[in-house]
Amino acid sequence: MYRNPYEAFQFPMYTDFGFKALQQQINAQEVIDRFRSENNETYMRLEQLGASRELIDYFLYSMVVFLINQADISRSPSEVYNQFNNEYPWFDLGLRQINIPKNMVDRYAIRLIEILLGIIQDIQQESFPATGWSQWEDLGGILTTSPAAASWGPERIDVFAGGTNTAMWHKWWSGNGWSQWENLGGVITSAPAAVSWGFNRIDTFIRGTNDAMWHKWWDGTAWSEWEDLGGLLTSAPAAVSWGFNRIDTFARGTDSTLWHKWWDGAHWSNWESLGGILTSAPAAVSWGSDRIDVFARGNNNELIHKWWGGSSWSEWENLGGTLISGPAASSERENYLDVFARGINNSLLVKTWNGSFWEDWQNIGGNIDSNPAAVSRDTNRTDVFAKGQNRNLIHIWKE
Repeated sequence: MYRNPYEAFQFPMYTDFGFKALQQQINAQEVIDRFRSENNETYMRLEQLGASRELIDYFLYSMVVFLINQADISRSPSEVYNQFNNEYPWFDLGLRQINIPKNMVDRYAIRLIEILLGIIQDIQQESFPATGWSQWEDLGGILTTSPAAASWGPERIDVFAGGTNTAMWHKWWSGNGWSQWENLGGVITSAPAAVSWGFNRIDTFIRGTNDAMWHKWWDGTAWSEWEDLGGLLTSAPAAVSWGFNRIDTFARGTDSTLWHKWWDGAHWSNWESLGGILTSAPAAVSWGSDRIDVFARGNNNELIHKWWGGSSWSEWENLGGTLISGPAASSERENYLDVFARGINNSLLVKTWNGSFWEDWQNIGGNIDSNPAAVSRDTNRTDVFAKGQNRNLIHIWKE
């Protein structure tokens, strides 16, 4: 017998109808929770037949553990049921003691296995990255916001997030390994934004306790103090640079439209409204000189897009999808964009502009609990970060 019905178990994941044993952790409790939330009518029907909810839960747990640990899930539900009966002969006998006919026991058990296998396969697809992507890695920490990421060189990534003390925390990749987390202070009320406009230069932005945008930067030697850049933000900010000593920042305002403020190398502009109806923080990216692309979640949870072409702003366009987070965007080469978001099953989604057209949404997998953050530190290299289900920083990359 298994002593803890809620522990994580290891089992082989099969893809392409083969037997490539790619070990992924599937949590028994997650499978059971999904079953309960989506199949309450099955509980009700079995209770009507005379089974108590405690007995149903016991059988459910036994079957989930069996499917995760022992079953050959490439077989049909009826074949898996036969295998289960051989391992647990008391299952059939137990239900018969409450006068449920055998044919009904068999029918409900096979249907139960079919549902559970579907849930397990869904979790597999969410956990296993799409082709070309690495496995997810755990970078630790206890995050209270979505992360932000920036790069000032091909071997450098800087990641920022809010910590449990409401300060901004920082972790970086130096080319050889990840640093420990460091506390950069401040009192933040949103996820941070980060951007680099030159070698060994990083600028970060947050929403402060007064709902204004605050700014802190690394000049190559030391971190500045925080400065107040004003505004009334109702989202985390976004930041992008299309040239040396140039920064463009964006945020949702109190009217739910996109607001814009920029540094031209000498001073900060006033805030300007760029319209739209945003239901998330924006994301911004540049793939070339004097080019900016801005994304957000729209009124119907779709991805919306607006861009600066060098002389004027476009209208907003609808790129579809069903997002449950704000987007993130990166560009690994000229006239190429990747836009990321959290999907309805908590997996990471990506939509790509390949230079000619927008490709369909692709599911990269994972189990994320925040807006993603994305950065490209070199040509054809993309790194994506998110808060994991344990509030840790998780990371996946493509090259």
